[in-house]
Amino acid sequence: MTQEMGGASAKTPPARPKVVVRVGDRVFSGSARGAGIFILAMLAAVSGFLLLEGFPAIVADPEDISLLSGQSFWLWVGPLVFGTFWASALGLLVAFPLAIGIALFISHYAPRRIATTLGYLVDLLAAVPSVVYGLWGAVILAPALQPLYVWLEENLGFIPFFAGPASGTGRTILTASLVLAVMVLPIITAVSREVFLQTPVLYEEAALALGATRWEMIRTVVLPVGRGGIISAAMLGLGRALGETLAVAMVLSATGVISLNLISSVNPSTIAANVALSFPEAYGLNVNVLIASGLILFAITLVVNSVARWIVNRRSEFSGAN
Repeated sequence: MTQEMGGASAKTPPARPKVVVRVGDRVFSGSARGAGIFILAMLAAVSGFLLLEGFPAIVADPEDISLLSGQSFWLWVGPLVFGTFWASALGLLVAFPLAIGIALFISHYAPRRIATTLGYLVDLLAAVPSVVYGLWGAVILAPALQPLYVWLEENLGFIPFFAGPASGTGRTILTASLVLAVMVLPIITAVSREVFLQTPVLYEEAALALGATRWEMIRTVVLPVGRGGIISAAMLGLGRALGETLAVAMVLSATGVISLNLISSVNPSTIAANVALSFPEAYGLNVNVLIASGLILFAITLVVNSVARWIVNRRSEFSGAN
């Protein structure tokens, strides 16, 4: 009898503890879910607006749109897409190695007090308004670089990038790219710095214990471990440069052509800068043309940032490694 009762009690599942759901948990969960839904709704709203307002310009007769000058929309927007990528790529080419060097100095070379101060100063660059960068580039940087452009034309004019004629104002695609480089520098530096700090300490100590110098340890341990984060930082900076408007519009003397010349006054324009400069005088289908070009820029930026997020997620196993 005792055995039967023991067997019956053994088959009885233990009672589950009652889960108490607090009001604060429900509020926080609902708020977080609502914030995520709100972001998706805003993204869908922006996409829908750009599609609805931009599609009429894409299918319209180019002769009816004065902004297109009789050419199709795709031929008109092609040089703008080129200029957007060209200026952003040049800015990234300048900013990326500098940002990686600053991030490594802050994370592995500088004393703690200097590293903290330098980190604050670099992060402060992200808080500077675009109009300030534009004024600095147009008023100070462009005139300062103009003699350099003349020298490049005279001594390196056989290279297509410096074929000239050199701009008399210094407001070239290269000047605009340097301004973009300064603007994306804090983004790339901040992300790279955090990635370098997440390198497992045991890996670094093991490399140093085997006789590696500090640079060899960084080259063989820190950089390979943070490769995904470095790439994502670069792509986030690229996404920031692609969408920059005011600074490029104030610095660049654009003519809307496809050109690789870096020092000439004949420069390709960017989509964002062209929208900012053309929108005040646009009317009718011209407004739809500008919105359609904004749709192209929206798609480009979305793809760039999505790829960056995908790379970050691939390297998420290194988060909190220290």
